Amino acid sequence: MSKMNLTKWGVIAVALLTYLMPSDVKAQDKVEVSLGADLVSGYVWRGQDLGGVSLQPSISISKGGLSLTGWGSVGLEKTDTREFDLTLGYSTGGLSLAFTDYWFNYYGSESKYFDYGAHSTVHVFEATIGYDFGPLALSWNTNLGGADGVKANGDRAYSSYFEASAPFKLGGVDCSAEIGATPWENTFYGASGFAVTNIAFKGTKEIKVTDSFTLPVFAKAIWNPCSDRAYLTFGVTF
Repeated sequence: MSKMNLTKWGVIAVALLTYLMPSDVKAQDKVEVSLGADLVSGYVWRGQDLGGVSLQPSISISKGGLSLTGWGSVGLEKTDTREFDLTLGYSTGGLSLAFTDYWFNYYGSESKYFDYGAHSTVHVFEATIGYDFGPLALSWNTNLGGADGVKANGDRAYSSYFEASAPFKLGGVDCSAEIGATPWENTFYGASGFAVTNIAFKGTKEIKVTDSFTLPVFAKAIWNPCSDRAYLTFGVTF
């Protein structure tokens, strides 16, 4: 990415932060800040195994339908990849739009955060559009630049992933089922063509610790037909 483009993104970020800052003129617009973390037994993303036991903190600032979120993942093993993502999102009604900058610090590499070179960056830039109908949510995600996967001929794949998910209750537990696929060949998801990469079932429950404190926990069963792998993960939310 050129210095001009980097400057452009800097200007956009400053404009966003200016918008998110409270003002006397728009006192009715409430700025909200939220933070939290998950501790997971394994980091599996869209059916891909990205690490073992991991701590995954997050912080978000939002105003109206606009939000800026930072999310990270740090594995307990030194060989695990460390990740830091920034997502600029907007939602209105059931519609959601997002642009995410994923950054991966691979073990043994000399990854530099501010390296946006076309052939050297480890950042991945993804655009997302989704709609939540209530009983069913749909989303489409496409990598637009950065360290995207390639096709068999070496061309950029614009690797994409689309998913359908449905929430429901079962036995007093909040549950969800999801299925996701990549539509064409790419090395990013390890697919030689259209492939289902994620079939998952998740259950979430709050465990009462004291009369005034509960601990949210979740378990997730995941199958990836494309890689012929299956996973069962457990997590705690703080």
